[in-house]
Amino acid sequence: MKSSKMTLSILNSVLSILIMVLILFVTLKAGEAAYALGYRIFTEPAVDRESGRDVTVRLQEGMSAQELGSLLEEKGLVDNGILFAIQLKLSALEDKLKSGKYTLNTSQTAEEMIQVLAGEETEETEE
Repeated sequence: MKSSKMTLSILNSVLSILIMVLILFVTLKAGEAAYALGYRIFTEPAVDRESGRDVTVRLQEGMSAQELGSLLEEKGLVDNGILFAIQLKLSALEDKLKSGKYTLNTSQTAEEMIQVLAGEETEETEE
Protein backbone atom coordinates (compact mmCIF):
# COMPACT_ATOMS: atom_id res chain seq x y z
CA MET A 1 0.00 0.00 0.00
CA LYS A 2 2.77 2.39 0.95
CA SER A 3 4.69 1.64 -2.25
CA SER A 4 1.66 2.42 -4.46
CA LYS A 5 1.16 5.74 -2.62
CA MET A 6 4.84 6.50 -3.04
CA THR A 7 4.69 5.64 -6.76
CA LEU A 8 1.58 7.78 -7.20
CA SER A 9 3.25 10.67 -5.38
CA ILE A 10 6.36 10.44 -7.59
CA LEU A 11 4.24 10.20 -10.73
CA ASN A 12 2.25 13.25 -9.62
CA SER A 13 5.48 15.20 -9.03
CA VAL A 14 6.90 14.23 -12.42
CA LEU A 15 3.65 15.19 -14.14
CA SER A 16 3.63 18.55 -12.35
CA ILE A 17 7.21 19.23 -13.44
CA LEU A 18 6.40 18.29 -17.05
CA ILE A 19 3.40 20.62 -17.06
CA MET A 20 5.54 23.47 -15.67
CA VAL A 21 8.20 22.85 -18.34
CA LEU A 22 5.51 22.84 -21.05
CA ILE A 23 4.04 26.12 -19.74
CA LEU A 24 7.51 27.66 -19.65
CA PHE A 25 8.25 26.49 -23.20
CA VAL A 26 4.96 27.86 -24.57
CA THR A 27 5.50 31.16 -22.74
CA LEU A 28 9.02 31.50 -24.18
CA LYS A 29 7.82 30.71 -27.72
CA ALA A 30 4.95 33.22 -27.42
CA GLY A 31 7.37 35.85 -26.12
CA GLU A 32 9.77 35.15 -28.97
CA ALA A 33 6.99 35.50 -31.54
CA ALA A 34 5.72 38.72 -29.93
CA TYR A 35 9.24 40.18 -29.92
CA ALA A 36 9.78 39.25 -33.57
CA LEU A 37 6.47 40.87 -34.58
CA GLY A 38 7.21 44.01 -32.56
CA TYR A 39 10.69 44.22 -34.04
CA ARG A 40 9.30 43.93 -37.57
CA ILE A 41 6.63 46.56 -36.92
CA PHE A 42 9.25 49.18 -36.10
CA THR A 43 12.15 48.09 -38.33
CA GLU A 44 10.60 46.51 -41.44
CA PRO A 45 12.88 47.36 -44.38
CA ALA A 46 11.72 48.37 -47.85
CA VAL A 47 10.96 45.61 -50.36
CA ASP A 48 13.78 46.73 -52.68
CA ARG A 49 17.00 48.61 -52.12
CA GLU A 50 18.26 51.62 -54.02
CA SER A 51 16.02 52.91 -56.81
CA GLY A 52 13.30 50.22 -56.73
CA ARG A 53 10.35 50.45 -59.10
CA ASP A 54 7.45 52.89 -59.19
CA VAL A 55 3.95 51.53 -58.65
CA THR A 56 0.72 53.51 -58.96
CA VAL A 57 -1.99 52.88 -56.37
CA ARG A 58 -5.40 54.42 -55.84
CA LEU A 59 -6.44 55.08 -52.27
CA GLN A 60 -10.23 55.12 -52.11
CA GLU A 61 -12.33 57.00 -49.58
CA GLY A 62 -13.17 54.85 -46.56
CA MET A 63 -10.57 52.19 -47.31
CA SER A 64 -9.60 50.33 -44.13
CA ALA A 65 -6.02 49.78 -43.00
CA GLN A 66 -6.33 46.06 -43.80
CA GLU A 67 -7.68 46.76 -47.29
CA LEU A 68 -4.86 49.21 -47.93
CA GLY A 69 -2.29 46.73 -46.62
CA SER A 70 -3.69 44.01 -48.90
CA LEU A 71 -3.59 46.38 -51.89
CA LEU A 72 0.04 47.33 -51.20
CA GLU A 73 0.95 43.66 -50.76
CA GLU A 74 -0.75 42.78 -54.09
CA LYS A 75 1.20 45.53 -55.83
CA GLY A 76 4.48 44.30 -54.33
CA LEU A 77 5.10 47.42 -52.25
CA VAL A 78 5.13 45.60 -48.89
CA ASP A 79 5.92 42.03 -47.94
CA ASN A 80 3.05 41.68 -45.45
CA GLY A 81 -0.21 43.61 -45.71
CA ILE A 82 -1.27 42.80 -42.15
CA LEU A 83 2.02 44.10 -40.81
CA PHE A 84 1.50 47.31 -42.83
CA ALA A 85 -2.00 47.67 -41.36
CA ILE A 86 -0.56 47.39 -37.84
CA GLN A 87 2.11 49.98 -38.69
CA LEU A 88 -0.59 52.30 -40.01
CA LYS A 89 -2.75 51.81 -36.90
CA LEU A 90 0.22 52.68 -34.69
CA SER A 91 1.15 55.78 -36.69
CA ALA A 92 -0.14 59.24 -35.89
CA LEU A 93 -1.20 59.59 -39.54
CA GLU A 94 -3.86 56.86 -39.70
CA ASP A 95 -6.75 59.34 -39.77
CA LYS A 96 -4.96 61.71 -42.16
CA LEU A 97 -4.79 59.49 -45.25
CA LYS A 98 -6.18 61.21 -48.33
CA SER A 99 -7.93 59.43 -51.17
CA GLY A 100 -6.35 59.76 -54.57
CA LYS A 101 -3.84 58.31 -56.96
CA TYR A 102 -0.28 57.92 -55.69
CA THR A 103 3.00 56.76 -57.14
CA LEU A 104 4.88 54.77 -54.53
CA ASN A 105 8.21 53.02 -54.87
CA THR A 106 9.31 49.59 -53.72
CA SER A 107 12.38 51.20 -52.13
CA GLN A 108 10.17 53.15 -49.70
CA THR A 109 9.59 51.89 -46.17
CA ALA A 110 6.05 51.55 -44.83
CA GLU A 111 6.57 54.72 -42.80
CA GLU A 112 7.57 56.65 -45.92
CA MET A 113 4.53 55.33 -47.83
CA ILE A 114 2.23 56.33 -44.98
CA GLN A 115 3.69 59.86 -45.07
CA VAL A 116 3.05 60.08 -48.81
CA LEU A 117 -0.52 58.77 -48.46
CA ALA A 118 -1.19 61.30 -45.71
CA GLY A 119 0.07 64.18 -47.82
CA GLU A 120 3.12 64.75 -45.65
CA GLU A 121 5.21 64.60 -48.84
CA THR A 122 4.14 66.08 -52.13
CA GLU A 123 2.74 63.52 -54.56
CA GLU A 124 0.15 63.58 -57.28
CA THR A 125 -3.31 63.39 -55.73
CA GLU A 126 -6.78 63.71 -57.11
CA GLU A 127 -9.93 63.89 -55.04
